[in-house]
Amino acid sequence: MPSYQALSELLDPDTTVLLTVECQEGVVGTDSALPELAAQARSGGALANIARLVDAAHAGGVQVVHAVAERRPDGRGANRNARLFRAAERLPVQQLTGTPAVRVAAPIEVAEEDLVVRRLHGLSPLHGTDADPLLRNLGCRTLIVTGVSANVAVPNAVFDAVNSGYSVVVPADAIAGVPADYTPAMIRHTLALVATVATTSDVLACLERPRGIRPA
Repeated sequence: MPSYQALSELLDPDTTVLLTVECQEGVVGTDSALPELAAQARSGGALANIARLVDAAHAGGVQVVHAVAERRPDGRGANRNARLFRAAERLPVQQLTGTPAVRVAAPIEVAEEDLVVRRLHGLSPLHGTDADPLLRNLGCRTLIVTGVSANVAVPNAVFDAVNSGYSVVVPADAIAGVPADYTPAMIRHTLALVATVATTSDVLACLERPRGIRPA
């Protein structure tokens, strides 16, 4: 884990953005299309930790961006070039535009100043969406990546952010995937090679410091 000083230098509130990935009702909510993933995100504490980070970001003036996956009712523009996409078409809960399934899930609070980036295609919350130009316009240099899943969307977000020149911080206890033992393996053997891995408490300690205070 990084030292407080090293993490604080990365998490300058003026150049840091907190990203939540697919933390939506139809994915991690009580009526999820993916109940095993939703159960893991909740019982393992990841969703509660994301909510804590979002609250701290709001209080500390750190921009929050919510990345949501959805599809049109007619499926236009959606991918069908992988098993994952075809399986999603058969799920009992569809992530349809304008439905409760694509709302950010409790206990995460969405503030008026938050940005919500919605994608109709692909696997990445960044590539091919509005996220990258929005982050650049916000002056982002460090992206905190949270959410689901450690299997697909989270590593996509981390790789795309690194490829785009951002520094990435991953709070290890604020992401979830299935099975439960897959997430720490993904973090240790993959994400830790390209991102700074920390804990929610470590990140909160940096976000909750008074603005303008720099590590000694």
